[in-house]
Amino acid sequence: MVRRVGVGAPDPLDVLGGEGVGYVTGRSLAAQFRTIDALLAATPEQIAETPGIGPIVAQLIHDQLADGQMRALIADLRAIGLRFEQAGPPPGEGPLRDKTFVLTGTLPGLTREQAQERIMAAGGKVTGSVSRRTSFVVAGEAPGSKLAKAEKLGVPVIDERGLLELLEAGTVPS
Repeated sequence: MVRRVGVGAPDPLDVLGGEGVGYVTGRSLAAQFRTIDALLAATPEQIAETPGIGPIVAQLIHDQLADGQMRALIADLRAIGLRFEQAGPPPGEGPLRDKTFVLTGTLPGLTREQAQERIMAAGGKVTGSVSRRTSFVVAGEAPGSKLAKAEKLGVPVIDERGLLELLEAGTVPS
């Protein structure tokens, strides 16, 4: 149930795994709630306000976090010094604020995690699925069905170079 703890680990709110909680969902929860205590106190409805999380997954996350074994695990990890706080700027701050990105395929110069970190550091959000609310799909090699869905919905598609240009310019075209 514990993963990615150690050198180069992502933010601590992502180290707890559970059914329905992958890297992107964990990062979204960390960005939304900032601390494990805030997440533990959240209702399923508050969890569902997190980008990319619907009511069914929100209830699942809430139930898993309410489980006694999960609470004991969190206490044990705290006891050995793990801090459950999101680093970086709060969501909604930075040049990419109010913009939602979906990553698909393999990027040539960035890992998926590096791309996510850069987007979030600039105030953007990263989700795992394309919707009409998606601002940009960043497509790499072998993008799969997310690219087709973006094209169907008319969501702008950029490549890694386009993403880097957005990050370097500090502005996003309206």
